[in-house]
Amino acid sequence: MDFFTSIPTHIDYVGQAKAEKLYRAIITLFSIVGFIWGYIVQQFSQSVYILGAGFLLAAILTVPPWPMYRRNPLNWQNPKNTEEKPSGKKGKKQ
Repeated sequence: MDFFTSIPTHIDYVGQAKAEKLYRAIITLFSIVGFIWGYIVQQFSQSVYILGAGFLLAAILTVPPWPMYRRNPLNWQNPKNTEEKPSGKKGKKQ
C-alpha cells in the first residue's frame, strides 16, 4: 500500500496547459488521419478504431502526472498563526 501513497498526484498550472495542448493535438491529428483513411477504404469502423487509438494514446500521455507536468511548482505561503488573538486596539491615524 505504501507504493500507491508514494505516487505523486499533482500537476502544476503550466503542466496542465501542456497536457491540454498535447491532448488536443493528438485527438485532432488522429481524427483527421482516421477520417481520411476511413474515406479511402470506405469503412467508418476504421475511422473509429484510429480515433480510439488516438484517445488511448492521449490518455496515457496526459492523465498520469508525469514529471514533465510538474516542473513549475507553486510556492505556497505559510499559514497564518490562528492562535494569536488580535489586540483589539487599533492605532489612530494622525
